[in-house]
Amino acid sequence: MIRWLNLLLFVLYPVAWFAPLLRAGFLPLFGLSEISVISGLQSLWDSDIFLALLVTIFALFAPMLKTLGLALIQFDLLDRRAIPVVNVLGKFAMADVFLIAVYITVSKGLGVGRVETAWGLYLFTACILGSILLGVLESKKGSQPPAPTTCGEA
Repeated sequence: MIRWLNLLLFVLYPVAWFAPLLRAGFLPLFGLSEISVISGLQSLWDSDIFLALLVTIFALFAPMLKTLGLALIQFDLLDRRAIPVVNVLGKFAMADVFLIAVYITVSKGLGVGRVETAWGLYLFTACILGSILLGVLESKKGSQPPAPTTCGEA
């Protein structure tokens, strides 16, 4: 079951990247613009390449590499000793969620515009937390002693 939930993340991550993370507007009278991971990255590439590169690594590459690494372990294509390294990638992905939360908090605190969280932020956060949980479960699965087998010998 863990293996199939992990594979589901290959579908859910791209959905979360294009889903609206937040809605932001300058004044309450104007409409709110929806911002997704992808649209935010597009804006960042125009203004701050270093930050865009960091967000790309944390939001896109780290979660997918973690999911791929875990899938390779689950299908016995990668040694189980790689689990700690794979799990670190999931923690890097969580940094992006915290970064978004800080931006929302700062924006709301300034009171200049209006910022609302959207369903994509919850989906992206759930994917990251789910991935971390699946990594922990996979780690525990490998550390348990094998179940005793009965031999037909008498």
